[in-house]
Amino acid sequence: MSIQIQRDLSHKMKHTVRVGAHSFSVDEPAANGGEDLGPTPHDLYDSALGACKALTTLWYARRRQIPLDDIAVTVERDDSQERQGTYRLRVTMQLGGALSEAQRQELLNMAGKCPVHKLMTQATTDVLTELAPPAAQPLVTIGAGPAPGAARNTDALRVPPETSATCSRTS
Repeated sequence: MSIQIQRDLSHKMKHTVRVGAHSFSVDEPAANGGEDLGPTPHDLYDSALGACKALTTLWYARRRQIPLDDIAVTVERDDSQERQGTYRLRVTMQLGGALSEAQRQELLNMAGKCPVHKLMTQATTDVLTELAPPAAQPLVTIGAGPAPGAARNTDALRVPPETSATCSRTS
């Protein structure tokens, strides 16, 4: 699966993300130089966890015929120590339906086993970031052009194909 992210040149920092048939905008708040036209990458990371917990819990309840009528998830971020290596997410789940305390605990336990939770806490994620070969043609752009007053970089950056950057995240 390939996810495509393309800058929208009609805005300061806005990008459009395409995942299969779906698309949405990402941006930064004004304090970070953006226009707050979409969630930030951190918002997407955090909401991936909340959405996965909600979907996993609902899937499990339906499969086990647990009377879960509704679910709402709130994710609160504490990134005050992110630069020191600690990123905290607090997830609160509101479960609706005629559930016993044992069923509520069973669903809470299942939420802790959602794939994104496991990915964030148990997996080592290796990320390889590399440059694509220089384009023979201009990139297809989204939007009408650069934001008013935006500078355009016309310098070519040449990096040998064997040059790449890698990083690992171990939770």
